[in-house]
This record gives sequence, structure tokens and C-alpha cells, in this order.
Amino acid sequence: MQSAHLAAPVAVITGAASGIGLAIAQRLARDGARVVAWDRAPDGLARFEQALGAAHGAVQVDVTNEAAVQAAAALTAQRWGPPQMLVNSAGITGPNARLADYPADAWRQVFEVNTHGPFLVCKHLLPLMEQAGLSGRVVNIASVAGKEGNPNASAYSASKAALIAMTKSLGKEYAASPIRINCVAPAAVQTPMFDQMTAEHIAFMKSKIPMGRFGTTDEVAALVAWLCSAECSFSTGAVFDLSGGRATY
Repeated sequence: MQSAHLAAPVAVITGAASGIGLAIAQRLARDGARVVAWDRAPDGLARFEQALGAAHGAVQVDVTNEAAVQAAAALTAQRWGPPQMLVNSAGITGPNARLADYPADAWRQVFEVNTHGPFLVCKHLLPLMEQAGLSGRVVNIASVAGKEGNPNASAYSASKAALIAMTKSLGKEYAASPIRINCVAPAAVQTPMFDQMTAEHIAFMKSKIPMGRFGTTDEVAALVAWLCSAECSFSTGAVFDLSGGRATY
């Protein structure tokens, strides 16, 4: 049965094959949404389909490729219907290095996934929400690094700052519509993304959290579930911290 707290039956979640994206998919599915996972990892999508069952769907797509995103949007709308919920969770950390030593190709790749990907997904899914007259909900997964800046993670921090700014702009653009657009800025959450980081950087991130622990994917999913609900009606273009006390503004 569809939960009365959810804004819609169809939810597209990028990066849903693992980590935060998978936890969000599982939470929204438990709450009654029909989840469509967008991810570029076929093995991860197969595990997603096995875990969540036939009521949900999966589309293999590289969110940095506009043609692929456009095709995935059309396929999703045709097979499952226009989404009323969109969660942009796909992301990468990039290497840990001083900016002077940062590889230019790696810098561009971080922005391709973390900033340009959500731009392309919003560009092609928001019109579907709008045309269908849906009370849509968009949640972008940013980071406290986008507000404070982490040393030796300039590309990641800058890409998440750009995602926060994009969220604020989109929230204003759609404020007069029934679509609400917000983002979440977690501190470090232990996921497979830790495999992309050095042990020193992981220790630094933990040292910055007053609670003395990392966040959990389920804690992020709980906040996202509320932001995707009809109860989130007067917040748009906003940034919701989930930082164990780290955030200072």
C-alpha cells in the first residue's frame, strides 16, 4: 500500500546500487514507493533487483552522458511512469591530494559525476514532473565538505559546493510550482566510497565530527524520506545538515 507520507509512487535514485543510494532506495521502497535505480554498475543493479524485487526497476546509465540520461528518462517514464521523487546520490570522491598536485583529469571527472551528472538528470526529469503536474520532490546528496571545504579534497569539496548552489537556484526556479527541491549535506558516512580515500583522510574526517563517529546510510535515508514526503511542503532550495555536530553554519 502506498504510504500516505510519500509524495509519489515512482522514485528515481541515481547511484542506487550501493552505499547511501541503496539505503535510500530500500527506505523509500519500504515506505511504499516504486523505486527505479539508475546506476552504471550492472552487477550492482542486478543485486538491487534481487534485493528489492520485481515491483521495482533498474536502468543502467552513465549520468555524465547526456544522451544516455535522456534515453533513461524516456525509458523510465514509458515503463514506470513519470517520477515524483528524484534523489541524486551518484558521486565519487576523487583522489586525496593538495590542489597543486591534483591531476586535472581527475578534477574534471569529479565534477562530471558530482555536479554535471545531477544537472543532466534534473534537466531531463524535472520537465517530466512538470508536464505531468506532479507534486515532485528532488533531493540532491551534497556534503558538509561543500560548505566548509576539506583539505586535500578540493575537487570533491568544490563539486559539492556547486551542487548546493545549483539546488538553491533550482529551488527558486520551481518555488511557485508544486515541486520542492532540497539537498542534504552529510558529514562522512561509512560507505564503499571510503575505498577511494586514504586512511589519513578518513581519520581527519572523523576527527572533525563532535559525536566521534561516522554517520550511517540509514540516517541519511531517514532524512531523505522526509524530504521526499508530502510533509516537506514549505522547504525548498534548502540545505539540511546531517553532520554529527560538525556543521558550523
